[in-house]
Amino acid sequence: MKRHSSKLLFSGFILIFSTGFFFLGPSFSDDQAEEKIRHPEERHLRNIRQLTFGGENAEAYFSFDEKKLIFQSTREPFKCDQIFIMNADGSDIRLVSLGKGRTTCSYFLPGDKEIIYSSTHHLSDDCPPPPDFRQGYVWGLFDYDIFRARADGSQVRNLTNSPGYDAEATVSPLGDKIVFTSLRDGDLEIYTMDLDGRYVKRLTHEFGYDGGAFFSLDGKKICYRAWHPQTQQEIEAYKQMLEVRALKSMRLQIYVMDADGRNKRKITNNNAANLAPFFHPDGRRIIFTSNMEKPTEWDLYLVDMETGQIERVTYFEGFDSFPMFTRDGKKLVWASNRGGKVRGETNIFIADWID
Repeated sequence: MKRHSSKLLFSGFILIFSTGFFFLGPSFSDDQAEEKIRHPEERHLRNIRQLTFGGENAEAYFSFDEKKLIFQSTREPFKCDQIFIMNADGSDIRLVSLGKGRTTCSYFLPGDKEIIYSSTHHLSDDCPPPPDFRQGYVWGLFDYDIFRARADGSQVRNLTNSPGYDAEATVSPLGDKIVFTSLRDGDLEIYTMDLDGRYVKRLTHEFGYDGGAFFSLDGKKICYRAWHPQTQQEIEAYKQMLEVRALKSMRLQIYVMDADGRNKRKITNNNAANLAPFFHPDGRRIIFTSNMEKPTEWDLYLVDMETGQIERVTYFEGFDSFPMFTRDGKKLVWASNRGGKVRGETNIFIADWID
């Protein structure tokens, strides 16, 4: 799919950036191939394997048994993101959403026989019009609802049924709760609900955006990204963005709270946009995406929650995001521009994690 610029949607975020690209030819040995997709300073990553080839692929998350990955992808014949499942080695890719509307933010439920994802298919078969990309980084707040389905895509039914944005849903490793972001109360806040959509509880109340939440491995904490406007100018700008259902780039920071919403604290504090946090299995560190080094370059970083010390993980020019560890911390899956045959191509990668 030929593109002159990359428009990558994740959890409602549409990023527009330009980047270099690399061609992974068929005649390379394994070591030579990895040289094309691994920067020499990426000392935490070994044996990198590219799992998808072509299109725009993102937000790949492991099944509970870690044998499969569920992800969103814009690929022919679809004009916007749909949900797919593949084996953890990249084989047997298959569509599991309905092929209608725009979808995002998919996840397995305990037992791996069912999945959840957000979609606009209940409103229209067509892709909703994208925001105005001329404004730079734009976050489209489409009218998503969260749906539950069988892992083969059948038996689709609503978990949420509220006007506006319900998305960014992930599942506790304990298998008891879904955490998600919603605009149902007039602001973008984080909520939890049971796996059947009942017992919805609001966890955040600060004015501004709170979202992109993930549970810790023990299910006791939640990491998330947030921006709380402080000045009157920021407040008015945020209100206007909510009115037009499109958010511009914000100085998102990484936060942590207890699973019941108590004891919130900011983990990062910089002038960058910090996104896609995920707990390291040690419960002490968080891996996340940031453009702190360069506004147009997105890399993975580790932050120690107690000391605030940050370590850079990836170094490839362009986009690296949506990291997820296996429960034993031995493997990392994420999305990246590396290995793309054309500019703007984003693929899923998996690597051994060297701590």
